[in-house]
Amino acid sequence: MSALSEKAEAFARLHTAPEILRVVNVWDVVSARAIAALPETTALATAGHSIAATFGYEDGENIPVELMLDMVGRIVAAVDVPVTADLDSGFGNPGETTRRAIGVGVVGANVEDKVQPLADAVAAVEAVIAAGQAEGVPFVLNARTDVFLKGGDRPLDDKVADAVERGRAFLDAGATSVFVPGKLDADTTRRLVAGLGERRLSVIGVPGALTAAEYEALGVARISYGPQTQRVALTALQDLAIDLYGDGVIPATVRELN
Repeated sequence: MSALSEKAEAFARLHTAPEILRVVNVWDVVSARAIAALPETTALATAGHSIAATFGYEDGENIPVELMLDMVGRIVAAVDVPVTADLDSGFGNPGETTRRAIGVGVVGANVEDKVQPLADAVAAVEAVIAAGQAEGVPFVLNARTDVFLKGGDRPLDDKVADAVERGRAFLDAGATSVFVPGKLDADTTRRLVAGLGERRLSVIGVPGALTAAEYEALGVARISYGPQTQRVALTALQDLAIDLYGDGVIPATVRELN
């Protein structure tokens, strides 16, 4: 476990560096290899939504955990950089799922709270961290709260306050960072960073959101892209098919990435 522990420690350090950690989400071996081949890639994140879609499942814990972990393990084995996995809400047992993820070489994960009671959400974080400790790996938990995604029409001030309260509790329980998905503008991001601390907030890049550089200037630790990367790839594939059906040809600019 020493090599895995060192990889986890290196991954954790990327979260506190002055530069924002940019992780491009992948969903299978070929997508992972394509991104890992770029010199800018320091780590990879799997996208649970995208892996589920690859096998024909809806997002969430509809995909069997064994199937998801098998794909994650294949991704880990195909690259040299640290890999963090989307473990949804832990598939009913966050600690055991984390242990199994570490077993296939994962050094970090997203685990979401689904806005369950705070005590239950904190217990899940504690279970994840304890699993890493039991395996001798300083597991890098990007603890996710869905207060913005599931907050509906609640006032923004209430959402920010809830995200900060939950995030602080997660950090106190051992999380490395707090993931608050949603299209966060500059003012909201600034308030979240003020409440959680510099280089503690993790965000998602979605259409219409700030750029990675703008989030970096606001003190954000990490940005990932969830299912958006697979959507871009599938859009390109579908657009190519439309062109080919209209007497198009394969562009000469295509790179042999497989």
